[in-house]
Amino acid sequence: MARVLGIDYGERRIGVASGDTETGVAVAARTIEGGDDKSVCDRLSRLCEEYGTERVIVGLPLNMNGTEGPMAARARRFAATLAERLGRPVELCDERLSSALAERAMLEGDLSRAMRKKKRDKLAAQVILQGYLDRGMTHDETPTSE
Repeated sequence: MARVLGIDYGERRIGVASGDTETGVAVAARTIEGGDDKSVCDRLSRLCEEYGTERVIVGLPLNMNGTEGPMAARARRFAATLAERLGRPVELCDERLSSALAERAMLEGDLSRAMRKKKRDKLAAQVILQGYLDRGMTHDETPTSE
């Protein structure tokens, strides 16, 4: 079994989910308030130690037509910084519609606007990680670090 951490990288908040390859289940874990990438990587490093994480999946925010915009470039740089800091494999995974799916699930659960704002990022991380686990950890993106 391999423990895996899923990251929904954002400018203001970073959603975090945890899962493993044995159960194939991702669980929303927490939201980290943003800051500079170095301090965020330090906090994620501590989480990786706490959870016994072997691999990290960072959502890559592609446009609907598959092209990359400025936020995708930031996510790539963040993933590279994180891989260097952790010394563990960090992979990028297409995250198109992850926030929309998380929002829809919260609306169906009849959560208040304030509660949705509080949970959105960690649920988006859960969607990203669950998609990765559902695909059997095979996708087109190449690992940032091995």
